[in-house]
Amino acid sequence: MKIFSASQLYAADKSTIERQQISSEQLMERAAVALFNWLHRKMRGAQVKIHLFCGIGNNGGDGLALARHLWEHGYNIEVNVVSYSEKRSEDFLINLKRLKERKIWPNFIQEGTAFPEIGTEDIIVDAIFGIGLNRAPDNWVQKLMCHINQSGAFVVSVDVPSGLYLDRPIDNREAVVCSNIVLTIQLPKLVFFLPDTGVFCEHWEILDIGMDKKTLAETETDFHLIGKEEILKQYKERKRFSHKGTYGHSLIIGGSYGKIGAVILSSKACLKAGSGLVTAFVPKCGYLPLQTSAVEVMVNTDKNEDHIENISYTISPDVVGIGMGMGTLKETREAFQNFLKTYTGPLVVDADGLNILAEHPSLLKELPGGTVLTPHPGELKRILGDWTDDFDKLKKARAFTKKYNCVLVLKDAYTITIAEGIGYVNSTGNAGMATAGSGDVLTGMITSLIAQGYESVTAAVMAVYLHGKAADLAVVNTGFESLTAGEIIQSIGQAYISLTAPPEQIQQEPDQNSSE
Repeated sequence: MKIFSASQLYAADKSTIERQQISSEQLMERAAVALFNWLHRKMRGAQVKIHLFCGIGNNGGDGLALARHLWEHGYNIEVNVVSYSEKRSEDFLINLKRLKERKIWPNFIQEGTAFPEIGTEDIIVDAIFGIGLNRAPDNWVQKLMCHINQSGAFVVSVDVPSGLYLDRPIDNREAVVCSNIVLTIQLPKLVFFLPDTGVFCEHWEILDIGMDKKTLAETETDFHLIGKEEILKQYKERKRFSHKGTYGHSLIIGGSYGKIGAVILSSKACLKAGSGLVTAFVPKCGYLPLQTSAVEVMVNTDKNEDHIENISYTISPDVVGIGMGMGTLKETREAFQNFLKTYTGPLVVDADGLNILAEHPSLLKELPGGTVLTPHPGELKRILGDWTDDFDKLKKARAFTKKYNCVLVLKDAYTITIAEGIGYVNSTGNAGMATAGSGDVLTGMITSLIAQGYESVTAAVMAVYLHGKAADLAVVNTGFESLTAGEIIQSIGQAYISLTAPPEQIQQEPDQNSSE
């Protein structure tokens, strides 16, 4: 699903009006009906008080039109017009007139006006500002937003939480409405998925208002939201007449004394995600742990007991995943440098491999084209340098992928994969994934999909989705606090099944340590 910028959304509105030969007011009415239908389904006529806070632009017009539908269906409403300017949009005025024709008299809030009392059991509809906000709200409007946030009421925002800009960072965190749910029009907004701004949007849901499909299809965007539908388009079903060689040979390189577990997790995930063969290259101290805990994995070892000092193997891997638990000792760094000088195949770099690249950025030029880098926020900062905000971070990341012809997987609550300047925002995953080894599992999965013949960017996007989906399936049984990387691995199979099976057939795999 595409993520439009503010200017693209305005253009899509205009195109819809022209191609469907409707007025802007009719398009607004569609939005209002969609908003009402959502609320009506949830509330079923409940007589809780609904406070609508409407600005004087088109977002406020949506709110006024919604108020009319709520009133006509017997809901207990209070309409507040936030008069932050003398200028009113035409469609706002049309819907204000319709309210007055029904003897619905809004409260007009301006500087110096007492704010309405709001009960903790009430509902707030936030329609103050929409996607067109381009400057910080006046101080008295900011105080109104704080009043809303401190009320304890359930907050429903129309399109975006008031106070958020679509294409740049916020000016003041106190000047943004904190929404329990955002009913966003037609398409998701990038700010829902960024750490600095996503915190103002607890949940979001798309309301389809019938915008022109051709326009939506033809518009090229810088960001895409990845869900099941997008993954299914890339998914390759296995053929009956195939064998382990058909699905590639993955080589996982890493580990050091006390950190062999990272390689075990990556290797197991690589197998579970479908690689036909997996070999691990580790220091000698990793031989016994791998042979006993991951019996399907073949093991090659360095001559050194505690850490890698010379990467040498006799196999011909289809892809290499490197860096997990590897350490950054001088001998290991030199081994990694020498490896990059000779290896030209598909590559996935994580953890200490990234730390070495950050310490020696000249090595970035040695990376094979299409290399996948999987940094968490701290590793990313070491690679890119500081950024001022999330938008600056994305700008630098996009430029980085173009400069070094690589794929960046920016691990976060909503992981964003960037390749050739395009961002792919993942929709799966949960807070339980903030646990040791989760990233090692992801690296193994990306490596596995590349071994199976997926292009590096496709492999990264698919693996991130399946990784998150596996965690979503596992966490149902574990809870967020108790989810482990090993349990994510055990649910990879169910994540695959979820792509093609009906929901009722998707079940958590039994715990291997249970008596069942």
